[in-house]
Formats: sequence, C-alpha cells, structure tokens
Amino acid sequence: MKDLHSSLSVAAAIDVATLTDDSTPVAIDLRGHDGAEIILAIGAGGITFTSTNRIELILTHSDDDSSYEAVTAADLLGVPTVGEGGIVKALVEAHATAAVYRFGYVGTKRYLKLLAALEGTHATGTPIAGLVIKGHGQVNPQENQG
Repeated sequence: MKDLHSSLSVAAAIDVATLTDDSTPVAIDLRGHDGAEIILAIGAGGITFTSTNRIELILTHSDDDSSYEAVTAADLLGVPTVGEGGIVKALVEAHATAAVYRFGYVGTKRYLKLLAALEGTHATGTPIAGLVIKGHGQVNPQENQG
C-alpha cells in the first residue's frame, strides 16, 4: 500500500481566526503536485447570515502568481456550481454549528488563492480556517511539516 502521509503536503490558505473582516489571501504554490484538496473549517456563525450579511469563500488561480482569475466548476470536484467571481461556498443563512467542507482542485494552474470575503456587518466574528492539501507529489516523500 502506498504511504499516503509521504505523498501529501499541507498549506494554510486562511489562517485559523475569528474573522470580522476579509481574510488576506496568500498564494499557495502547487508546483510538484498533481492535485489538491481544499478544506474549509467554519465555526458557528458570529451573526445570522443573510443575503446582505454574508461570507463568500472565493477561489482564484494563476499561472504566474500575478494575474489571478476565478475558478470554474470544471476546475473543481465536489462543488456542483461556482458563483460569479469564483465563489465556492456562500454563507447566506444561519450557520449555528461548526462544519467542515471539502472540494478537489483539478485545474491546471500553478497557484491558488482562497479569500473569505465578509459582506455587510460582522460585529461578532465567525471562526474560519482554510487548508490546501497538496497531493500526488511528484517527488516523495514530502517534507515533514511538524
């Protein structure tokens, strides 16, 4: 059986935080990997989300880490539709309990950025984290990240 641990690498796309404002997206370099799984960990909503007071998780990708464009449904697995601008998850109604969401990136770009965009008023924050698990490493084992 192939050693799963040795063929994966993990990067924080959104550091664990209780957000009251937009996150600052960081570039995740997929070089040396042939796929990625994006994990969203979202705590109980600090507010009751509505179409006005909402959180949108937006995924973009790039070949050069300079010019980013929105992903489409063809770039992802496990997401039936992608909203305008690369919205992969939108919180627009009550989110009373913590939940974890995942989807696969099968696009062909080298870089990913994940943004938590908070629209409206968020006086009480919502805990959010985003991870990119880079898989199918071309050179294994991958470096330990302890």
